[in-house]
Amino acid sequence: MESALAQVDSGTVVIEPREGYIQVGWRELWAARELFYFLAWRDLKTRYAQTVIGASWALMQPLLSTLIFTLVFSYLAKVPSDGLPYPLFAFAAILPWSLFARSLERSTLSVVTEGGLIKKVYFPRLIIPISATFINLVDFGVGLLILVGMMAWYQLVPQWTVIFLPLLVAVALLAALSVSLWLSALNVKYRDVASVVPLITQLWMFASPVLYPASLVPEPVRWYYGLNPMAGVIEGFRWALLGKAAPDWSMVSVSLAVVLVLLIGGVMFFRRVERTFADVI
Repeated sequence: MESALAQVDSGTVVIEPREGYIQVGWRELWAARELFYFLAWRDLKTRYAQTVIGASWALMQPLLSTLIFTLVFSYLAKVPSDGLPYPLFAFAAILPWSLFARSLERSTLSVVTEGGLIKKVYFPRLIIPISATFINLVDFGVGLLILVGMMAWYQLVPQWTVIFLPLLVAVALLAALSVSLWLSALNVKYRDVASVVPLITQLWMFASPVLYPASLVPEPVRWYYGLNPMAGVIEGFRWALLGKAAPDWSMVSVSLAVVLVLLIGGVMFFRRVERTFADVI
């Protein structure tokens, strides 16, 4: 049975059963922070090991996607872009979307991937999906530099709203983590969950305002559109970075509430089933 670490007066560390479902175990997570760094650094090194162009893959994927989407949706389909150059409009959305999608796909596989470690030693299992989520900030940082270069090319100067960018990045990461806590735990018992995730993310992208502005969504249903947690994040990115008109704050509020509910529920569910990981993997 999964347990928590307790420190007694003698300095001895005692493993005790946890009580309740929603306790995250912050002290445990902080004590195991070196393991978080190790897992993140190892994943970063192995990701680009024996590759010809290395970290350039982090640039090629969003740039090629932007090029294709511009040709198809701007030149052929004539999709509006809220007065912004479509390449900039699309790339500003692809950036947070890629952060979310990559984090979700990697985190879903993370618990099964670390099965050998789980069987050998006790540590807070939450570290596994968390490290698999936050490591994608490296690719995001590289892509952000490209976006800054594109803004300079189009002579677009960031507005004061850019101060909200770190908050929006955090929400995108929490959105990926909140969903991956459910999927990574389910993937331990049902391995076909990981096979379905790429299809889910592909369909989810078309249900998000990546290729089109959220203003195309009829106003009466925009509140329900906000049930997609990435809808508010993507619109917020364009507002914060490109000086686009402020998003529908009711939609953004719904997106934030959904992330919070999914995160709390995900922690509770993960904590509930983590005690069986070593037996099932």
